[in-house]
Amino acid sequence: MVRMIRESFAVVEPRAEEVAKFFYGMLFSLSPATREMFPANMEVQRSRLLRALVHTVQMVDRPDDLIPFLRQLGRDHRKFGVVTVHYEAVGTALLAAVKKYAGTAWTPAVELAWAEAYTIMARSMQEAAAADDGPAFWRATVLEHQRVSWDLAVVRLMPDHPLPYRAGQYLSVETPQRGRLWRYFSPANAPREDGSIEFHIRSVEGGWVSRSVVGHTQPGDVWRLGPPMGRLGVDRASRQDVLMVAGGTGVAPMHAIIDDMAQWGENPRVHLFMGGRTREDLYDLDNLQRIAMTNPWLTVVPVLESDPGARGVEQGTLADVVTRYGAWEDRDVLVCGSPAMIRSTVSRMLVAGTPLDRIKYDPFTLD
Repeated sequence: MVRMIRESFAVVEPRAEEVAKFFYGMLFSLSPATREMFPANMEVQRSRLLRALVHTVQMVDRPDDLIPFLRQLGRDHRKFGVVTVHYEAVGTALLAAVKKYAGTAWTPAVELAWAEAYTIMARSMQEAAAADDGPAFWRATVLEHQRVSWDLAVVRLMPDHPLPYRAGQYLSVETPQRGRLWRYFSPANAPREDGSIEFHIRSVEGGWVSRSVVGHTQPGDVWRLGPPMGRLGVDRASRQDVLMVAGGTGVAPMHAIIDDMAQWGENPRVHLFMGGRTREDLYDLDNLQRIAMTNPWLTVVPVLESDPGARGVEQGTLADVVTRYGAWEDRDVLVCGSPAMIRSTVSRMLVAGTPLDRIKYDPFTLD
């Protein structure tokens, strides 16, 4: 089943945009009510579908990773009002889209494999949604909006009810300026006693939501936050040393984890490589270095890709610098950043000898 799914998906992946357009057209035809769950502009939504599909296909033979991911998605989709009939329509549309563009690679056996795989996916999501007795989403009021640079803002919010997230997780977010355009962002702090949450959000090219947050968010705005998701985190009880690799605002979940660990006297050793193109991209470096000064278990290594004159930093891409230090085969590895940064870093680390089962990263990282 795994082989057939991967081989058929490889055939349609080069025509991903056409596949996504056909899928949504079929979905809205089968279930017109689902159209109200999506924004008017579907361009970004189509690319997000592909990323979710690719991530699922990549993990289809790793149930210990795939099932928790699907269960998180099931809980997250409660905020849309998704019910059983919607899952049926999605499954029909998905198989029709893959079949249309797979050509001769689509056989009865391949169709059965996709149908069985989707049934497993849908069942896992539905069971998790049914078992979740928490809110479908939380409302949170913006307390502060600080423009750190022309393309970066720090936003602090107060949820109306305690949000049970773990340091390192991410949340889906909807802002009043961009209704129905949900995006994933990672809190940059461990859970606080007062319940407040801080996000570091960079405006990305073509980013409808991120550009709006950086440029137009105001104190008093009310956001909606979906259930916590993600598997980044440190198991202090295991005493396993940790390598963190963060590009740009990918440092936010790492900061949250370090913030949480700093509450304890003893911790596993943590080696954090944080990278960017220029010194301005290392906006959180001073804060993290201050934490390192009073916590000897933490080492922070700044990395710059396009600023050869900078002092006190490593030069090169994160993939270059991290593997220059070795394979890190004795560490748990956490990676966060843009999809391109994650791909290049993980690929280089695997070539260097880092065991795959040591590496963790989350799939949703773009606006």
